[in-house]
Amino acid sequence: MKLKRVVITTLFLVIYNATLFAQLSNTQIDSLVYNAMETFNVAGSAVAIVKDGKVIYEKGFGVKSKLTNEPVNEHTNFAIASNSKAFTTAALAMLVEEGKLKWTDRVVDHIPEFTMYNAYVQQNFNIQDLLTHRSGLGLGMGDLMFFPDGSDFTIDDLLASFQHFKPVSAFRTKWDYDNLLYIVAGELIKRASGMTWEEFIKTRIFEPLKMDNSYASSDEIENKNNLASPHNGDSGVLKVLPDFEHQINGAAGGICSNVDDISQWMLLQLNKGKYGENLENQLFTEKSQREMWKIHTTQEASRSPRYTSHFAGYGLGWFLTDKLGNMEVSHTGGLPGMLSKTLLIPDLNLGVVVLTNTEPGGAGLFSAVTSTIEDSYLGLDDFQWTDKWAKVLQSRGEKGDEVSKKAWETVKANKNIKVDETKYIGLYKDSWFGTMEVFKNGNQLWIKSHRSPKLNGPMYFYNANTFAIKWEYQDMNCDAFAMFSLDENGLAQSIKMKGISPNIDFSFDFHDLDLQRIKND
Repeated sequence: MKLKRVVITTLFLVIYNATLFAQLSNTQIDSLVYNAMETFNVAGSAVAIVKDGKVIYEKGFGVKSKLTNEPVNEHTNFAIASNSKAFTTAALAMLVEEGKLKWTDRVVDHIPEFTMYNAYVQQNFNIQDLLTHRSGLGLGMGDLMFFPDGSDFTIDDLLASFQHFKPVSAFRTKWDYDNLLYIVAGELIKRASGMTWEEFIKTRIFEPLKMDNSYASSDEIENKNNLASPHNGDSGVLKVLPDFEHQINGAAGGICSNVDDISQWMLLQLNKGKYGENLENQLFTEKSQREMWKIHTTQEASRSPRYTSHFAGYGLGWFLTDKLGNMEVSHTGGLPGMLSKTLLIPDLNLGVVVLTNTEPGGAGLFSAVTSTIEDSYLGLDDFQWTDKWAKVLQSRGEKGDEVSKKAWETVKANKNIKVDETKYIGLYKDSWFGTMEVFKNGNQLWIKSHRSPKLNGPMYFYNANTFAIKWEYQDMNCDAFAMFSLDENGLAQSIKMKGISPNIDFSFDFHDLDLQRIKND
């Protein structure tokens, strides 16, 4: 009897462990993605998996656009946003190997007009500092020059802007995500190679890897029949958005690609820079890859006992951590209506990419899908990631909605308060963002940016000397407060701004503006 119980117990453990350690079948992945799309209200997505040197799964789901309802396939292009950053660092690694620059070269030696907020940082800022989010500048500082798209800022404006920013931490001591410095890296590639960033990515990376349907810029896409359209689902109803237009260069987030092509990129990474049928070609060396996959800026590791992670940080264009003793290399990407994730587990020779065309739901989808697939290869149980991420996004959305709702309720409650709007009217200038104008548009107080045309909209009295701005641009949640400071005669002298919703994207860095009234002569 005792022996029988041991046999039964052993059999149960074998069956249980087999369940834990089994990778997901294609049918299970299909079900996972379909369920996530429905849960997070996503219009379209595409997923690919590479394992042991082969593409073992790639598929499109949903539709490219709710206007056409044409289906997504494995060749449908999505904006991959910040997943482009790893292409930029690979391009630099290639130039390092060619002897055209060194990782530790000072930026000013290649771009003399590059500025920073003090002389020491400016003179010691090196190429790797452009890529590792340790500049001392705050999260997304200066992104307002490019969010929303359509502004007229040039590379000269960008290179001169950094002297006007105020650091939030000491140089090379703290991680704060930055996009603008990657654009500088793109300009550096242009000067070192003699090719634009777009030309370099196309001819030196896409063409060798046969990423024939990928584009370094959406402007290069002549036939957009298989290009996914961005969507916003904040209201519960999916709204199709216009394509995001990049300026200067796409080094921070300009690539449009598809899961079939990204599979070749992941295989290159997992093969340590080698590619070709027999890995006979090499784009960059293993030494360069180690440099890109080395932590340059530390972050706090996850304390979840599920993964027993010990370290986390940022390399050169990649997030790095460990899970159950396995190295994890990843990055996410986000633009209006386009969210994506690339995940590599080199120790398991595994890569996963998820592309989506919906915000905010795409973040829930790519998180749930990549985590579930990764867990299956790590031998973990089903953690119900879709349900867990749904609760996270719902809670975050409800909290943000509550804050915004209260703000606009205050506006409505105070609409009959008499305000002398004339004391606010005028031109206000920020040292890096340029001029914003407060004026009367008919009977409505209005504000507009002279350099970023999409930033214009009515101003509604909120309280004291604060107004709430409802931008005409509503592709993303970015309505803002404008807080005026007055002189002794009650005339507005300056404006400080901040987003109304706590869920505002960090690239709308209104809080970094210091708008001062332009005095009349």
